[in-house]
Amino acid sequence: MPRLFQPRRRQLLKAFGLGALTLPLASLLGRPEGQAAPGTLERVIFFYFPDGVVGPSQNGEPSQWHALGSEHSFSLSPLLAPLASRQSDCLFFTGLTMGATDSGSHPGGAKKLLTATDYGNGESIDNLLSRTVGETMPWRHLYLGAQANADGASGDKHITYVSPGQTITPNDDPRHAFDLLFGSYTPPSTPGEEPAPDPVAVSVIDATLEETDLLRSRLGDVEATKLDLHLEALREVEKRIKGMGSVPIEGVSCDEPSLATGSLSDATLYAPEQFPTILRAQMDLMVLAMACGLTRVGTLQASHHTSELLMSRFANTPMYDPGYDMRSHQASHYGPSHDPGKVEFAAYKLQRIWWVEQLAYLLDALASRPEGDGTMLDHTLVVMASEVCDGNTHLHDDIPMVLAGGGSVLSTGRLLHTGGARHADLWVSVARLLGLPLDHFGDVSSGPLSGIV
Repeated sequence: MPRLFQPRRRQLLKAFGLGALTLPLASLLGRPEGQAAPGTLERVIFFYFPDGVVGPSQNGEPSQWHALGSEHSFSLSPLLAPLASRQSDCLFFTGLTMGATDSGSHPGGAKKLLTATDYGNGESIDNLLSRTVGETMPWRHLYLGAQANADGASGDKHITYVSPGQTITPNDDPRHAFDLLFGSYTPPSTPGEEPAPDPVAVSVIDATLEETDLLRSRLGDVEATKLDLHLEALREVEKRIKGMGSVPIEGVSCDEPSLATGSLSDATLYAPEQFPTILRAQMDLMVLAMACGLTRVGTLQASHHTSELLMSRFANTPMYDPGYDMRSHQASHYGPSHDPGKVEFAAYKLQRIWWVEQLAYLLDALASRPEGDGTMLDHTLVVMASEVCDGNTHLHDDIPMVLAGGGSVLSTGRLLHTGGARHADLWVSVARLLGLPLDHFGDVSSGPLSGIV
């Protein structure tokens, strides 16, 4: 059943007090100072799915992913068909390349995907945006995963890089992420009860001094000094949160938000049959957090490259097969040809269609919330991508990407033939759409991608 929570300053400060000593500083930031500048978009969501698509086969058969036609007159492929009702809200691409380095490699593609640098030797575009256009938000960057940490995944299995070769870990638990964002619902006190102290008036850092002093006593001089500097920075953050005003999207209830997590528990967080529920909850949470003005930059990582996700256990989907386990990475190695009679190829196509259906759900969720003279979708850019093109060949050319939303700024409903442009140019364009005047990004970039900005 859905759970009800009550955010605003009291809950933000409660979550801040409980997690301040362990949360990264990047998640505890300052006061929002207004909306995006005119001609730019309010927010961006990067949506990653694993193991590529049905691209050109080893035998020369054409891609079953990429749209066909001219810029303004084109048809969607069978794999992109779930976006038919949103075709006018999307930009589709052919020819985008991540370069030859490590081509044929899942890890190499994941390292380059958001960094546009070989071997992940750079900062990812989502992290750059979080510390620039997102720096004044309560949460600079909301990085949510759906079993992205399964099987002890770390390092290059994650796609957000804060520095060369250094990734951060997404939050795989929508229940925990909800609590961090909004705090637990506190019912009003009954008559005669002493009301709880207002966190706006009482420093939550001071309230944890006993625990802090105990921690300091166990540290060496250098670590204790670092702790004191950390606390000083957190006090500044606390002051900002105390003065923070909530600016939710019109019609969105941010006083008592709810999130449906079904029967999810600690024991089932990594059960494959729970994956659809987890991903749906994380998408709902991302939209809710953005509607409530908590962040402008979000990343949704669904599983990770070379995924062992058993998609054949997704009940009530065409993939469901209780008698035969089929993993994402297993299905991606379907062989040299697009053989419809081969079980791996048939499963792989169904899996790719399912991922596109999830993107369609996310776009519908944004479009269901009015904002300004349109909807949240009009003011939000959504980027869907995977780390390789064809799942069997692992090539880094003709990389599968879709841009969606942003209709208040973008001219959507088009198919852009890029002629082998580097995907780094796309990230320059995305930055500019968010108001960051970027001219170069990654190892090889010639500026914004033609036709985007």
